Amino acid sequence: MSREKLRVAVVGLGKMGVLHASILNILPNVQLTALCDKSTVILKFSKRIFNRVHVVDDVEKLSALDIDVIYVTTPIFSHSLVAKNVYSREIARNLFIEKTLASSYDEAKEVCELAQAFGGVNMVGYMKRFAVTFRKAKNLLTQETLGEVSSFDAYAYSSDFLGSKKNSKTSASRGGALRDSGCHVVDLALWFFGDLQVDSAKLQSPTEKDSENSVYFRVKKPSGLEGKFSVSRCMENYRLPEMGLLVRGSKGIMRVNDDKVSLKLKGGKSSTWYRHDLNDNVFFWLGAPEYVREDEYFVKSVLENRSAEPSFYAASKVDYIIDQVRYRAGRNE
Repeated sequence: MSREKLRVAVVGLGKMGVLHASILNILPNVQLTALCDKSTVILKFSKRIFNRVHVVDDVEKLSALDIDVIYVTTPIFSHSLVAKNVYSREIARNLFIEKTLASSYDEAKEVCELAQAFGGVNMVGYMKRFAVTFRKAKNLLTQETLGEVSSFDAYAYSSDFLGSKKNSKTSASRGGALRDSGCHVVDLALWFFGDLQVDSAKLQSPTEKDSENSVYFRVKKPSGLEGKFSVSRCMENYRLPEMGLLVRGSKGIMRVNDDKVSLKLKGGKSSTWYRHDLNDNVFFWLGAPEYVREDEYFVKSVLENRSAEPSFYAASKVDYIIDQVRYRAGRNE
């Protein structure tokens, strides 16, 4: 990009939209240019919080504002619709979409095809890749510290819907457990180990169509690696969401979650790294440090016109896994 500052618009002003808008508003190479939401109440609030920013109620109204980058932080079911609108009207070529990319793999493929046709830089908000503990784990795997990896267990737990009633509107609005939080650990597994095939799956406590609260499934690779996933948003004693993996290799085992990485090798050597040991610092703290790193990285990628990860294509693989889990679980019923 030839501009010193990117003109950025945020579409969707829920929790994630406000978070990204706040971070983008203080990045030195960004001009937060516009905010878009359907709610007049939210737009009035946004005008008071963000000075000198255009506030509009329709994506099409961004066309006249010479936008370089659009952040899509609307509910998941509308991600593909917003992306299609942005691309078809040539409002911007560079898109960041919050997780998951779409509400199905078919929709995700359509968005990927549009992105390829229109060019630009694209990325999906799997911010766990920017957490220092998971980055450390990725480096250990890349260095083959564990030797040949044979299996892993992955989990994503919260108590957000513990005791919730069936057909809860709040539960349905956030999608199923996989799209709500489990998608992050699926993305981490794909980042760590490459493509995975779903072998079996089981859904529990479904509230509505595509709105399960607990999921258990197994995956495998042709190389012989096997993995197990346990995802639940009805788990006791998890006031804050927690995600992590246990990885087994020929040289030892590794455990990683949001707070620490533990390594135990067969020779007896053990090491543990906590977040504060891994320089978990950013210049502006909002939500979590990984959000700032994520936005800085995407903005820099656009300015330098280089691809960003996870790209739409990489993120579409999470949507594929989710669809396969639901398909396998349906066959097992």
